[in-house]
Amino acid sequence: MAFKDTFLPEFDREMAAARKHLERVPEDKLAWKPHQKSGSMGWLAAHIADIPAWAVRGIKQDSVDLAPAGVEHKAPTPPSSRQALLELFDGNVAAAREAVAGAEDAHLAQNWSLLMKGQAIMTMPRTAVLRNFMMNHLIHHRAQLGIYLRLCEVPVPATYGPSADDAGL
Repeated sequence: MAFKDTFLPEFDREMAAARKHLERVPEDKLAWKPHQKSGSMGWLAAHIADIPAWAVRGIKQDSVDLAPAGVEHKAPTPPSSRQALLELFDGNVAAAREAVAGAEDAHLAQNWSLLMKGQAIMTMPRTAVLRNFMMNHLIHHRAQLGIYLRLCEVPVPATYGPSADDAGL
C-alpha cells in the first residue's frame, strides 16, 4: 500500500479537527497570551494555519533554509480576522493534500533538510517531514490552542471524542 493511501485519511481527520479549533478563535482575543513568554492566540492560530504548507515544502523542495545568506526567518503576519485565518488554513490544506496525493513512495523516501544559514539542522525522509514535522507539529499546537480557548472561556471542540464542552454531541 502506498504511503499516501495510509496517510491521507489521517491527514483529513486531523485537518478537520484543526479547522474546528480555528473556527472558534475569538477575533477579540487575537492578542491574548496565557503568559508573557507565550505567543499570542493570533500567532498560534496563524502558525497552525501555516503548518500544512510544510507538506508542500517537504515534497516539492529538497530543503528549506530558515536564514538564507544569514537573513533571519520572519514569522508570517497573523491574519487580522477569523475568516482570513480560515482561508489561509483551507488554502494550505488543499495544497498539502494535492502534493501528498501526487507524491510517489520513491520520492517520499528521499531525504529533505531544514537549513539555517546553509547548514543542515535537521535531515529526514520526506515521509518523516509529513508525519513528524507537519502532522505531529500541527497536533501539538492544536492542543495548545485548545488550552488557550479553555482559558478564554471559549468552548473547546471535540477532537478524538467529546470534550467537556461538546459532551452532549
